[in-house]
Amino acid sequence: MGLQPLEFSDCYLDSPWFRERVRAHEAELEKTNKFIKELLKDGKNLIAATKSLSAAQRKFAHSLRDFKFEFIGDAETDDERYIDASLHEFSNFLKNLEEQREILALSVTETLIKPLERFRKEQLGAVKEEKKKFDKETEKNYSLLEKHLNLSAKKKELQLQEADNQVEQNRKHFYELSLEYVCKLQEIQERKKFECVEPVLSFFQGLFTFYHQGYELAKDFNHYKMALQINIQNTRTRFEGTRSEVEELMNKIRRNPQEHKRANHFTMEGYLYVQEKRPAPFGSSWVKHYCMYRKETKKFSMIPFEHRSGGKVGDEELFVLTYCTKRNTDTIDRRFCFDLEASDRPGVPVTMQAFSEEDRKLWMEALDGKEAVSIIFKIFFLYEKHNCNGALKLFKPFFFLVGAQLDKIGFTIIKKCISAVETRGINDQGLYRVVGVSSKVQRLLSLLMDSKTCNEVDLENSVDWEVKTITSAMKQYLRSLPEPLMTYELHGEFIVPAKSGSPESRVNAVHFLVHKLPEKNKEMLEILVKHLANVSKHAKRNLMTVANLGVVFGPTLMRPQEETVAAIMDLKFQNIVVEILIENHEKIFKTLPDATFPEPISMSVSPPNAPPRQSRRQGQRIKRPLAVYNLCLELDDADSHSSPREDTPTGSTDSLSSQSPTPAFSSSPPGLLDGNHLIMDSGDLAGWTTHLPAQSRPSMVSWMNIPSANPAATNAALPTFFFPNPATGTDRAGESVAHRKARAVYPCEAEHSSELSFQIGAIFEDVQFSREPGWLEGTLNGKRGLIPQNYVQFL
Repeated sequence: MGLQPLEFSDCYLDSPWFRERVRAHEAELEKTNKFIKELLKDGKNLIAATKSLSAAQRKFAHSLRDFKFEFIGDAETDDERYIDASLHEFSNFLKNLEEQREILALSVTETLIKPLERFRKEQLGAVKEEKKKFDKETEKNYSLLEKHLNLSAKKKELQLQEADNQVEQNRKHFYELSLEYVCKLQEIQERKKFECVEPVLSFFQGLFTFYHQGYELAKDFNHYKMALQINIQNTRTRFEGTRSEVEELMNKIRRNPQEHKRANHFTMEGYLYVQEKRPAPFGSSWVKHYCMYRKETKKFSMIPFEHRSGGKVGDEELFVLTYCTKRNTDTIDRRFCFDLEASDRPGVPVTMQAFSEEDRKLWMEALDGKEAVSIIFKIFFLYEKHNCNGALKLFKPFFFLVGAQLDKIGFTIIKKCISAVETRGINDQGLYRVVGVSSKVQRLLSLLMDSKTCNEVDLENSVDWEVKTITSAMKQYLRSLPEPLMTYELHGEFIVPAKSGSPESRVNAVHFLVHKLPEKNKEMLEILVKHLANVSKHAKRNLMTVANLGVVFGPTLMRPQEETVAAIMDLKFQNIVVEILIENHEKIFKTLPDATFPEPISMSVSPPNAPPRQSRRQGQRIKRPLAVYNLCLELDDADSHSSPREDTPTGSTDSLSSQSPTPAFSSSPPGLLDGNHLIMDSGDLAGWTTHLPAQSRPSMVSWMNIPSANPAATNAALPTFFFPNPATGTDRAGESVAHRKARAVYPCEAEHSSELSFQIGAIFEDVQFSREPGWLEGTLNGKRGLIPQNYVQFL
């Protein structure tokens, strides 16, 4: 049962039951007061915890932003660049999420803490004051009444009448106060229901808003997340291929390190201990040096280097070698020693100690020592040491492949294999990834390479040869050519465009280089790539997308002349070149390249690309609150990335070679554009809201848009200009940009009816800021529309 109402008429009776009901109301208000007090304490703790969480999240975001992955080699793939920049994007995501949390913390103070404190102070505090007055008047009234009743009846009438008047006035005052107190008690009981609950509702509304904005952030981030998953999967796939190649190279070098020395201009190099003589009676000391010798010039250089002392490198000493002789153990109390004499110090030999007898023999041979080991003896020694007889037996089945050539029989083999695959196994899952049994592959190749039996082998109708055996035989044949199909000479030039440039420029570069291949190589490559394009069209069934085929055929069609870790790190770029060939085979093989395309040797400097355009939600013009991180990723079907198919392995959906997703890792803030780099001024960052361009479109600027093929001239031709600050409507000089003219510095094709298409040099009139972040409004040739802000220079 709830509280009983306090009747005003009971104030005049002031019965014990009335007093009980008043005390019940007072107890309820005291309980409400304690509840609000505890709630305020918890609310303040919540704010403190929220601020601590926000500080931790911001610190975490700061760590993500500041870290950068270093890569092996001289360039990254698009996938690796996006993965590297993803940490910065994650940081931006958390930063903007914490802005919302900060708003939530402020709303807790404004919507919950302050209203409850005000209610507790103004309303409950007022009741407490009324209670004090009521209790005081109660005591005064009944004390005066007792005193009045104790007056003697013998008092004068005037005194008694005066006492009666005083008691009556005091009773009236008591009743009035009692009525007010009862009214206040009942009023506060009703008021507390909305004045306490309404702030809590406002708090929950703020909480719901925060979570809803988090949901919106996550939804907007979904396109970026999906693109990043593809990047990660492509990188993982390439890593698996690279790891196996690196391990294979490591094992080869482990078995025979001398046979896999890197090709360089030094005839011999390695560590030697050099004897340094001291004055008597100190004798001599042996100091480890890294030594290098060039036989052509007879120049011998050595650098002191001690690993245990922190790897400190000393000064290099260089001299011209005169002669080298072996030291026998009867002349020196150390093994593996030999003497060198420099031309500038005749008669003063330098004694050196090798690590082993084998090491000394190699040095003596390189230095033309008096007891140099012959080449035949060296080969015999190495063969004996590494049990070459066993290796000969192991590799004997592959010796027949030495005869693999790009001749008539070679074309016949490839065409027969392709015809069989397209007839029998075009839809086989893992086509070209699933390998055949080695013995069957070797037997098939031996039959195909023999002109007497080649025509007798029926691959299309015979059940003796599985599809995986045929595909493995074809790959093995291509790998066994004396030179890869895309040649050693052009290997480096093919790799360069895969490392840099816009998607369009990459295609143009590969197109240009393919037509530099020898005619037979180009003809064979065209046959093979056309077939691979056909395979990729059946990716829903065989799961062999362009990216997967690039992984399989990259090392098959391209390989460096020297096997090194650096070359293996370039495998991922070989894969990209093959992807470009498959995706653009019609253009590359059926059309001639542009004669004005710069020579590949000039590709070492990456050309500038058109900056990414801000993406828009068509038809949606309402801005969100500034604190909401608007990623602008919900695009029309024409703009959206193709999503992974259910029957395609994650990450292998699309080739990223020529049309990579462009998760802009933060839209470029206003600043000075110089070449490919945006030089930011700290003042330019104020008011700049980052957005994530979700378009996966090629750059509008390729290398052929640049007037000069000279990289220096290219950079010199680039404009230097200011981007205006969207927050203030001014450029860096502080001038207003409203109604100003602007010139296009990049070409652009409109993707929506509300946008303008233009070429480099177009002049826009009456340029103003648009309600779309990152876009301007301007007039070109009488038509008004939207212009990407970072595509123009204000005049």
